[in-house]
Parts: sequence; structure tokens; C-alpha cells
Amino acid sequence: MDHRAGPYAEFEAFVAGAAGRLLRVAILLTAEADAASGAECPLARRLLAGALARTYADWVRLRGDDPYDHTRQELCAAYAHAARRHPAGTGILARLSPLERLVLVLRVYEGVAEEVTAAQLGLPPERVRVLCNRAVSAMRAAATSGGRGAAGAA
Repeated sequence: MDHRAGPYAEFEAFVAGAAGRLLRVAILLTAEADAASGAECPLARRLLAGALARTYADWVRLRGDDPYDHTRQELCAAYAHAARRHPAGTGILARLSPLERLVLVLRVYEGVAEEVTAAQLGLPPERVRVLCNRAVSAMRAAATSGGRGAAGAA
């Protein structure tokens, strides 16, 4: 069977269009260095590859659903699992707890609504709001102190 025809050609087109942005999300989540190119971000690349593989496996079943949202959810779930085993990288977001980082990336970078973020993470919307506000405050404090400020705990 030629995987370059039909739905799998659509998957390849999706990856070609979305992989860069999804890699940026993965790099922000892992707080790995070199966020501009992703060249030195092995965990981020591994998490993205796994999320894309799961999206590929579900591709035909995803008809009508947004494949970007599905892949981002897979990526966030993989990050949440990996965050327990892998220390944060060296980027400025490494100052945040994994949950703060996850909420900040979803809410601020990706623009996911508070209620949607809460549902995806299994948290009350109020908790998402508190985590996001704390993370934004920590990033502002870090920027004000020239990157030397400390973030609060989760």
C-alpha cells in the first residue's frame, strides 16, 4: 500500500505544517536550551516524535477532529509523564514547576482557553488560573532581575 496517497498524505502535510510549532511547544515544556533551533533538545524531540507517532496511529479515527490539538494533547501528556523522571532543562522556564510550565505554555504561548486547559489537565479552572498567574509573575520577576529571579513552587 502506498502511504503517500489518501489520509497518510494528509498526515505528512499536517506534519510539514505543524512540526515546527509543536517542536517549539515541546522545547518550552522541557525548558531545554537552544529554543530557537531545537538542535540540542533531545527530550523535546523524543516527546514530539512519540506524540506524532500516536497521532499517526489515530489518524483515520481523527477525521473531523483537529490533529494539532490531538498532537498537542499527546505531547502534553508525554511531557507530564516525563517530567517526573527527567530534570528540567536550563532555559528560563526551568525555574517553573512542571505543572506551572505546562499551564503557562498552554495558556500563554498556545492560547488555549482556561476551561479547556483545566479539562485537559484534570484541574479546576481556578487552579489553572492560579498556576498561570504564578508562572507569569515568576517570569516577570525573572525578566526584571535580568534572569536571576526565582520562581515560586507549585
